[in-house]
Amino acid sequence: MAQVKVFHDKTDNTPLVCFGNPEDEYEVEETGDEVLLMKDQDGKVIGFEKLNFISTASESVRVAFETFAI
Repeated sequence: MAQVKVFHDKTDNTPLVCFGNPEDEYEVEETGDEVLLMKDQDGKVIGFEKLNFISTASESVRVAFETFAI
């Protein structure tokens, strides 16, 4: 079963979403929209990080997740 892991660094105000193992990160590509794509050695995107994320929540961040069949 596939997993998606979501982390929120309160200090840097940065959420991190991982589709794969974060330890497999080989390179990072900046998209220009303050989004960093984490890639493995094969160039496959295994996660992304959003810089300067603004949250109105003082203590927590709610994450909604939906799946759909293609």
